[in-house]
Amino acid sequence: MAAKETSSVEKGADTQKEQLDIGDMIMEHVTDSYEWHFFTIGEHHVSLYLPVILYDKGHWILFSSSKLKHDASYKGYHVAKDGPNVGKLVRTNAKGKEVLPQLDISITKTVFAILINAFLVVLIFLSIAKSYRKRKGQAPKGMQSLLEPLVLFIRDDVARDSIGEEKYERYLPYLMTLFFFILFSNLFGIFPFFPGGANVTGNIAVTGIMAFFTFVITTMSSNKHYWKDIFNTPGVPWWLKFPIPLMPFVELLGIFTKPFVLMVRLFANMVSGHIVLAGFISLIFIFGKFGVGLGYGVSILSISFAIFLDLLEVLVAFIQAYVFVLLSALYFGMATEVPEHH
Repeated sequence: MAAKETSSVEKGADTQKEQLDIGDMIMEHVTDSYEWHFFTIGEHHVSLYLPVILYDKGHWILFSSSKLKHDASYKGYHVAKDGPNVGKLVRTNAKGKEVLPQLDISITKTVFAILINAFLVVLIFLSIAKSYRKRKGQAPKGMQSLLEPLVLFIRDDVARDSIGEEKYERYLPYLMTLFFFILFSNLFGIFPFFPGGANVTGNIAVTGIMAFFTFVITTMSSNKHYWKDIFNTPGVPWWLKFPIPLMPFVELLGIFTKPFVLMVRLFANMVSGHIVLAGFISLIFIFGKFGVGLGYGVSILSISFAIFLDLLEVLVAFIQAYVFVLLSALYFGMATEVPEHH
């Protein structure tokens, strides 16, 4: 009887551990890391180990993330497994508390993916620019023909319509760069094999920086009319402006909520798609615990939903890149709008 009870406890512990491992697998897929894991053969993990660059205690520390594999500690630094610094490099201080280094500029998986995506954007568009110079007046071909509809769409239907005929060219390079970087990052995030698989736009720090650039450009481009409409909004009753400046406060708050919405919308849409997709795949292993046949049976439904969701993610990749750039262009247009005098 005692043996049976012990067996039940062990089985429950194993089940709990396996469920925890699945949760960890999903979180590892959507969060950043100091290595780029490709696949596992038996007990051997095939990964690209990236450089760790720290500044702490008055000096620079540089080593390969391979020193940290199997949860190892190197030079007093290890990857935190829980707490507020989970997933980050920390060291244990004299009080036994995990603390962050003074500066961590390591080339993580997300950073490396950003460099790859940026390099591809630059390489492709330098090639397209060269093709335009060589084939001036001729029909586009190759990569030029493939991307020209998107380029014309961003130029004519986004930048020109949102900002205005006279001013749109000033912001067009930024909007083009933003659109194609987000699009490439979204699409590579869906592709499961290197150089894909990194959830770049599912990292709120990345979307936050892009939203911050939009905020800075909007603020630096703004004219007197833009600020006048904020502090003295036309068409609003006077009692909403004086003596309590309710509407000016709301409009001023809107300056900061607009980039915040940009940041969260892109991040939430991309990270949720990756989590749901990983969840569908995990169902195979969850049901496989109860029987091989059940695991194979669920795999048909699970993979079908995963393929459908993957195709939907391709559409979402384009839509989210478009929405981010469109809203940025609208903010630029509002900041530089000049009232018409009749």
